[in-house]
Amino acid sequence: MQLAISIELYAYWNALRAGRSAPERNDIEPGAIRGILADTFVLEFDKENGFPFRIAGSRANALFLTELRGLSFLLLWREADRQTVKSVVQALANESKPYLLCAEARPSGLESLQIETMLLPLRHHGSTHARVLGSIAVKAPPHWLGLIGAGPASLISTRPLDSGTPTKADGTPPGAGRRFAGPKARGRFLFGWRDGQRT
Repeated sequence: MQLAISIELYAYWNALRAGRSAPERNDIEPGAIRGILADTFVLEFDKENGFPFRIAGSRANALFLTELRGLSFLLLWREADRQTVKSVVQALANESKPYLLCAEARPSGLESLQIETMLLPLRHHGSTHARVLGSIAVKAPPHWLGLIGAGPASLISTRPLDSGTPTKADGTPPGAGRRFAGPKARGRFLFGWRDGQRT
């Protein structure tokens, strides 16, 4: 799958890095991605606690029917897939490489739902072992969105985008060769503020 949300976020991130392996977290301006902000999230690179969400958009919360902030990213996945997802996040930081995860959720009594998760490394003072920018997208919002949680999701495939080599599925990197032309709005950063300090 190559959903519009994933394509836009990748294109924005790719434009921001401007030849670097990854942009700095302070480069992110939420006004530039306001149309998909509700589908985005930021993870803390804390493998001991399962890469907890620092912040998550409203549609991402609604998809899993829970407040994701502070929750382990690994808990969104079925137990059999959590080690693979953990390895992907670690590789993302170690190699400074974006990944695309395709998954399926089957809420009890409902049709299956295809989910596309984008994971993009962010630097903090030069280190990529700090934050991960991401998005969670579905092809069409299900009628039960906000009423029934989608998780845990079953992992279908993982793909390191810059290498062009899929692990289980074919396709091309979303946003490859695209230039981001979104607005350059200034204002509050995606990572928020707490006690006068950016988080």
